[in-house]
Amino acid sequence: MRKDYLMESDEEALRLDLKTDPRMVEMQALWSGITAGMRVADLGCGSGKTTFILNRLSQPGAETIGVDIAPQRVRFAQSKYSATGLSFRQMDIRKPLEALGRFDLVWIRFVLEYYRTESFEIVKNIARIVEPGGILCLIDLDHNCLNHYGLTPRLETALAGVMNALEKAAGFDPYVGRKLYAYLYDLGFRDIAVDMMPHHLIYGELKEADAFNWTKKVEIAARNSGYPFDEYERGFEGFRSEFEQAFVNTPRRFTYTPVITCRGRRPA
Repeated sequence: MRKDYLMESDEEALRLDLKTDPRMVEMQALWSGITAGMRVADLGCGSGKTTFILNRLSQPGAETIGVDIAPQRVRFAQSKYSATGLSFRQMDIRKPLEALGRFDLVWIRFVLEYYRTESFEIVKNIARIVEPGGILCLIDLDHNCLNHYGLTPRLETALAGVMNALEKAAGFDPYVGRKLYAYLYDLGFRDIAVDMMPHHLIYGELKEADAFNWTKKVEIAARNSGYPFDEYERGFEGFRSEFEQAFVNTPRRFTYTPVITCRGRRPA
């Protein structure tokens, strides 16, 4: 069982907090069927920002638990987000979760992409804590970080090479979004519905949060991917320099990634 998280760093909780768009979270949560009084689990809760929003949308009378594998992110969440009915726990979602009890809504967003070979088993595991008749909502990206226009051919080649290397060496799955429907179908969930919208939709001047997010992706994931960057005389440093010139500092570039949201009900 792989224990390392690809994007782990001292600033990971901050990166997750800054990149989370409350409007998108609220839209996805309402689409998922969240209502007042639900017992909600946010698995892989990161900074706790999403958990806080889910808790607000399910009040009054709700209980919301955010779960993350990293103690530093749980501490960040506990220190920044506080509300009636809201709590955070450190747990590994690949292990039994029955101690948490059952939930009316179990939500997992932008987590399965980090577990290419384990993602279905994770969904199978978390499905056990969904109340009969309750909702399981899976949200993740498809063709992640691979849709760009306006970058140099060399940079496009290197980015594709990085993603391929991460898929093989780090268990990252750029294509997990397209699998979510089949996961719910194979587990016997009912009333399955799917929605898709753009994510990482970037054009014009780069927002500060997007610049921080993508800079960290390059500094951590790309640097540690094992990709040789043979296209560049200075290797990774040459790649990073061109990435900053042709992506971070170029308002002409256009980037997007589809985000797929899939919900289903556990049979009663």
